[in-house]
Amino acid sequence: MFDPQSFKKQAEFLILGAAVKTGLIDALSHEPQTSEQLALLTGTDKRALSFVVNAMVELGYFKYDNGKIDLSSQARLVFYDKDNPYYTGFSFMHFYNLISKWLELPDVLKSGRPVERKGDIHETRNYIAAMRQFGKYSAPEIVEWCMKSLPANPHVLDVGGGPLTYARVFAEKGARVTVLDLPEVVDMVKEELDSDMAVNLIKGDLTKGLPEGPFDMIYLANVCHIYGENENRKLFKEAANELHEGGKLVINDIIGGTGPFAAVFAVNMLVNTPSGGTWTYEQYKGWLQDAGFSVAPYEEIAGNQLIAATKQ
Repeated sequence: MFDPQSFKKQAEFLILGAAVKTGLIDALSHEPQTSEQLALLTGTDKRALSFVVNAMVELGYFKYDNGKIDLSSQARLVFYDKDNPYYTGFSFMHFYNLISKWLELPDVLKSGRPVERKGDIHETRNYIAAMRQFGKYSAPEIVEWCMKSLPANPHVLDVGGGPLTYARVFAEKGARVTVLDLPEVVDMVKEELDSDMAVNLIKGDLTKGLPEGPFDMIYLANVCHIYGENENRKLFKEAANELHEGGKLVINDIIGGTGPFAAVFAVNMLVNTPSGGTWTYEQYKGWLQDAGFSVAPYEEIAGNQLIAATKQ
């Protein structure tokens, strides 16, 4: 059934995303602009711009100031002030980018193949921003849970940890952290690390192999849903090879069969990956046991579902 309020929220999201993608917000981040200046700076049509600017004013993102267009004070805080508790930056653009792929779901249903990935560097930046935004509040509690049975100053391998959300917290709690991620991700984040932080960034591809251990713990956050059974089985066996005896493998992921969100997220993986999905606890347990792990029941920690496995 058509819901006008739902339509308004969806339309707001699409208008905001278009304002970011066409450079409107960036152009106003420096100084107010007349409509003519803004059209020239962004290469937008004056008539189309007037409609979008008016909507952005009514939605509270822009304001008119002495004949010029400016960002509202609240928008500046949310988009640019990292010290503000309501700061999100442009992390929402990750989901804006996903929408275009979801619109091709009918074709994916027929072909069984994901939407072709264009490898846009902006999409990678938006993904990193989204992972940071949604992990920053839960990371301290999750890291504390992960480290409760580890030795002092453990060596932790954070696979796919390029956003550094967890790596920073592991390091703050005394761990030595090795982060494995794709070369383009490492290049984006390497300048953000303090020189005295015990975090080592390694460029690589987890499907090609893991860094040489031994590690006290290997942490997989939002990794396993990208791949299917064969890739995950291979990853778990390689993880076992790089762990100390009694070392831990922790999986932080969306577990299949636990509710509507897991089922919907599986469709997101269908659209975006060749073999990804959401896997049930029993599937994880079987794959991990075959790789030489004992597996504890999954736990809900800070709104996340975690599986801890111990190398036998």
